[in-house]
Order: sequence, then C-alpha cells, then structure tokens
Amino acid sequence: MKKLFDDFKRDIKFKSAGPGKKLTEDTSTKPEVSQSSSSAKQQNRYAPSEGAQRAGAAALARIEQQSRPKVHTSHDAIRNQVKRELEAEAASLAEKDKAAVAEESKVPVKDPACLSVSGVYFTCPLTGATLTKSEREIHIKEAILMRFEEDAVEASVMMIHTFNKDREKVKAAVDIISKYVDNICKCPSEEKYRKIKLSNKVFQEKVRSVEGSREFLQALGFTSIMLPVEGQEEEEEFLVLPEQSSDALELMKERRDRLQRGEPVRAQLDRQPQAFRPSPNAQRFELPPEFYNLTAEELKREQQQRSDLVEKNAMLRTKAMREKEEQRERRKYNYTLLRIRLPDGNLLQGTFYAWDRLPVLFGFVRESLVDGWQPFELIAPGGQKLEEAEEVALAERNLVPAALLTFAWDAAVQADIAAAGGKNPTLLKPELLETIRTLN
Repeated sequence: MKKLFDDFKRDIKFKSAGPGKKLTEDTSTKPEVSQSSSSAKQQNRYAPSEGAQRAGAAALARIEQQSRPKVHTSHDAIRNQVKRELEAEAASLAEKDKAAVAEESKVPVKDPACLSVSGVYFTCPLTGATLTKSEREIHIKEAILMRFEEDAVEASVMMIHTFNKDREKVKAAVDIISKYVDNICKCPSEEKYRKIKLSNKVFQEKVRSVEGSREFLQALGFTSIMLPVEGQEEEEEFLVLPEQSSDALELMKERRDRLQRGEPVRAQLDRQPQAFRPSPNAQRFELPPEFYNLTAEELKREQQQRSDLVEKNAMLRTKAMREKEEQRERRKYNYTLLRIRLPDGNLLQGTFYAWDRLPVLFGFVRESLVDGWQPFELIAPGGQKLEEAEEVALAERNLVPAALLTFAWDAAVQADIAAAGGKNPTLLKPELLETIRTLN
C-alpha cells in the first residue's frame, strides 16, 4: 500500500511541474556523485525555477488535502481494491473471533419442561436442606460454623476435615495435635507440654495452615496469651492450657479420638425418586448439563463423536484399544439417570453417580418397593443380567448417562407365592404413587 501511495505522489509531482519540464530526483538517500560543470549547467537548464517549485508544492498540498477526483487512475483502482480486500479480511477475522468467544461461553440450554429431570440436587446431612451443586459447599460451611454454639469440639473437627482439601496436610495436623494431647496426658504437670509457641516452625507449617486447627485447640481449653521469650525484647503469642484434672484429661483423650475419627462433611446426592405411568417414551432421555463432565465445546462435539463411532467400530481394533476408548467415553459423565420398568408397566426413576456400584442401585429399588424383601432381578439393555452382589460401577456396565432397566421378580419365589394363594401386591410404596406422573 505504501509503495502504491508513493508512486501516486510521484505521478502528481511530475504533472505539477508542467509540460516539457522534469522534476529533480530526491538525492537525500543516494550517494553523492561528482559531476562536471557542464553537466550541472545542463541539469539546471531543465530544473524548475524556485518559484515554480513553490507553486508546485502548494498545488500538491491542496491536492492532497482535497477529496480525490472521481475519475480513477489505475493506481486508484489498485489501491481501492487492496483497501477493500484488507477491510473485508479484517472484518472476517473480527467476526470469527467474536463467534469463537461466543461459542466458548455458550452452554447448550434446553427447555426445562422437556428435561427428564430438572437438575442434580443434594441434601445437606446437617440441615436436611436440598441444594444445587453450586450451593452445597457454601451451605455446608455455614452449617458447620453454626454448630459452634452447640458443640465447639464437633464443629472444629468438621472444619478440619471438611474445609481443607489436602488430605495429607490434614493427617499431618491431626497427628501433631494428637501428639500434643498425648504429651499432656502423660506429663500433666509439665508446663512446657501445655504451651504452644505460635511462631514455632512446625506449628506454623503443619498446624496453623490447616483451617479449624486453632479452633480445636481452643475447644480443648487452650487460650491465647502473650508471654516473654528468653533472649527477646518483645513478647510472643502462645496457646496455653491450664493444668488439667484427671477427669479433664480423660475428656481430652476422648476429644482427640473424635478428631482422629473425623470425616469430611459431604452433601449427599438426592436421588429424586419419581414414579411414572406406563409410557412409550420410557427410553427417551433429555438430560441437563450437570450430568456431563464436559466443557461446552466438548458437548458440541459429542454428537459428531457418536457419528464417528459407527465408522470406528468398522475398523479392526484390539481389545485393549476398545476398552481404553470405552473408559474414555464413560469418563464424560458425572451422573446417570436410570429408569426401571416394573411388571405393572409403571416406571421408577432415580439419579446416581456414574461410579455408584450395583449394590447402591439394588438398594434404591428395594427401598422403593412395598415388598422389598423379596428377591428380584434387574436386566440391563441388551438382556444383560445385573448381579446385586457385584461391586461394579454403573459406568462400567455402560449404564451412563441414562438407561432403561427391566425389573423381574424371582420366578421361583413368585411360583411359591402363587401356589400358596397369594396375590401380587402393589409394587411401589404409597408415597411414590401419590406423586406419579406421566412422561412428556
């Protein structure tokens, strides 16, 4: 573009010099060359006068400031064409960038009325509240902090095991605190064991960095006191425990044991049990995004990957290759939605972790039945019989992200019941039948 513009300027300069005249070349960037006096005179004869040069410069300035003439030269056409192409290319790139950003932030949204389940929900074991995935962590922290009014030891134990994700750090802190307690119980009159210097390197690195550790020590009876340190002018903070009675020492051991047995407080998956009337849509599933362990872009590509799977299956692959691909496919899902078709045609639905094991599924079904004590079978798609005692994950049985199972009573037991004149009872518990719905 710059070269075209320079050519255009030179063309204008040549025209402004008038017919029969030549403009001198710019020699500012050329090496000086000695010339004879005759050649100098010859050059001066063709050069414009000083006045003509000033007039030409003024005309050039006016031309450059004014709008371009409507009659386009070949340079004009080239320059305009290049300009149009560059502008079009820039606009295209900007549009692609904008579309890419929008696509990355876009999460497929489905009409909630069409979803098989509205979402994934959890139950707080401390309050019983029903929570979404994003609410559970904050709610549990608040519930634990509220426990301090009732039982500071229990609340601080929950803090240590729940608020800290690094299990190795938690174990190290628990071990050191347990050592503090053991030393105090062995030598209750030894003052040095009942004083913890907060600037101590071990305490700083192993204990203080773990949330809830100080609260637990305070629940044991330690209090914060500023004490002088030998060789220092300034006092330092210590946690100090008064001398304990034998009963208090026994209580301290019990609290130490509670700390060692502590477990993280986790929200429990709400299986959202739901009964449905017989429906031809039993195998149709529309799942919310929470069921997928995928990015937005991966969600978009999933349909294409499924299409490609048909072609891949036609290729010769080893068993190890197939198993590796199946494992990768199963890891896409966090949860699975399962429906069980009962002998009366009704459907029982529940939400599970993709890595819940078969006994969890059988337990859910058993708890939903009036006569859950009777033996029954569950048949997976394709006729595969599931074994209740088999410790296999649902994902490993290809029951993710959703599947329709078939329920069947044990034939021998049912024959005995029929021979005794028994009648087939209502299958599902009344509370499920009270909320039975029709599938969309």
